Amino acid sequence: MGKILVVDDDESMRRLIRLNLGATHEVVDTGEPEVALSLALEHKPDVILLDLRMPKYSGFELCRTFASLSTTQLIPVFVISGEAGAKTKEFCRELGAVVYFEKPVDFDRLLASLADCLKSRRSERRCEVRVRLRVPLKFGGTDASGASFQILTTAENVGRNSFLCACAASLARDSVVEVTLIGSPNGPIGRAKVVRTEDADTEYPRYALRFLNPPDAWVLN
Repeated sequence: MGKILVVDDDESMRRLIRLNLGATHEVVDTGEPEVALSLALEHKPDVILLDLRMPKYSGFELCRTFASLSTTQLIPVFVISGEAGAKTKEFCRELGAVVYFEKPVDFDRLLASLADCLKSRRSERRCEVRVRLRVPLKFGGTDASGASFQILTTAENVGRNSFLCACAASLARDSVVEVTLIGSPNGPIGRAKVVRTEDADTEYPRYALRFLNPPDAWVLN
């Protein structure tokens, strides 16, 4: 059972989340954003569900805080907000949010995203430590439609043998791409396989990739 911290000043929304998630997850919630950090440090949740517009502290500020502290930066943040718009979603992603849900929440999709996130998070905990680090990369390969592509992107969350990044190309799970470090004089450093997809229904889905063989030239080696 995963542990979830819900930060939302709307009591009815927190009650709805507890109703839909309480049977499968341990839910800790607060309507006071100023205590969210202390609750995260105390309960060590697997995922944080965060509203954007709240008094005293906004969700934007909290998202930035969670991402900046070593004790909380590896906790995935799911934004749940009544605000729509690609710019808001992209800004939240740049602050460190993993997924963006608009209200009213599609709880089937939320549960599926939580299950995927918790599964991968447990696997990552067993496999390796991850570092929040931005690394410019170039991908080459074949997308889900069979078309060849070359694209520039940036890794956001890096492990010794894996990374998370956004990519405009549509990549199927288990597809393989050739990875090049921007600025490296030696060409491609290795090939990586797609192991997880996030925000698949957005313009820039995010992919978790793992190298088929640990590359010597990777940033953490």
